[in-house]
Amino acid sequence: MRGEYKVPGGKLVAVDVDVADGRLTRAAVSGDFFLEPDEALEDINAALAGMPESSSVDQLASAITGALDDAVSLIGFSADAVGVAVRRALGRATGWDDHRFDVIPAQVMAPVMHVALDEVIAREVASGERPPTLRFWDWDSPLVVIGSFQSYKNEIDPEGAVRHDIGVVRRISGGGAMFMEPGNCITYSLVVPSSMVEGLSFERSYSFLDEWVIAALAEVGVSAHFVPLNDIASDQGKIGGAAQKRFASGAVLHHVTMAYDIDADKMLEVLRIGREKMSDKGTRSANKRVDPMRSQTGLSRDAIISSFLDTFRSRYATEEAGYTEAELAQAHELVDQKFGTQEWTHRVP
Repeated sequence: MRGEYKVPGGKLVAVDVDVADGRLTRAAVSGDFFLEPDEALEDINAALAGMPESSSVDQLASAITGALDDAVSLIGFSADAVGVAVRRALGRATGWDDHRFDVIPAQVMAPVMHVALDEVIAREVASGERPPTLRFWDWDSPLVVIGSFQSYKNEIDPEGAVRHDIGVVRRISGGGAMFMEPGNCITYSLVVPSSMVEGLSFERSYSFLDEWVIAALAEVGVSAHFVPLNDIASDQGKIGGAAQKRFASGAVLHHVTMAYDIDADKMLEVLRIGREKMSDKGTRSANKRVDPMRSQTGLSRDAIISSFLDTFRSRYATEEAGYTEAELAQAHELVDQKFGTQEWTHRVP
């Protein structure tokens, strides 16, 4: 059996393994990485031989690390990366090429519906009713989407929200607030089975799931890179952030919001925490805008989204899809019973 893992920002690690009686009887590691001294490759292979087939990534990595001398240098990969490749070879972890993805282009609806659809789609991916899914958001009204664990009163200025007629909803993932007016940012949700991040730390899973969009940004002229834990930045500063929610049922929700052209003055009147963050960047003066995607690309928001979709389709096996009536009905029900209620929105006062 063979498994591969491309280290984000690093090299490809491949492992061929044989299994008998629940243990690895042979392991052969290869790839375009660098390793000094050469003989250490034999030590890595020997460390894997005899390991239980059920070993976790951490257990496999620990066996490798324990077998290597302190003088050994792993360049462009790590013991953890070898562990992930082994788990993929055993069918316990999957990669991008193991799946066909549903792709749903942007569809205008109430932003709270998109928050609800994140939960609906995640349930279906976990149960196998829907394949891994990439979907873009589009919305018809302004809204602040706060993270699952943020304090409402610490984040939101109620007077500013009323003055600008901006609602507030709490999403199921952690992270910071998203100030969303129609057309002011680019947001997508990617829902994948847990097997795709099996063995990856939260930090590594963010960079792994963001890898395709770094390439997509390059296609529209933005030289971007991943900044731990969950930011995407260009040479001119931060352009977006990601948030994740892992479901015990077997799915991972990973969504990203990038600033296209945000009215910073309005945002600072609505978000309390935003004032402190933005004041450090010298953007308190009137009529300032946060527009990295518009200014750095010179493209319309629709053109950027279209290019992103083209990049994703060119890299992975995809199928065009939409929302079913049943999914929309479930989302409406979640809005009524959860996401649209004061109890949920103010659950962290």
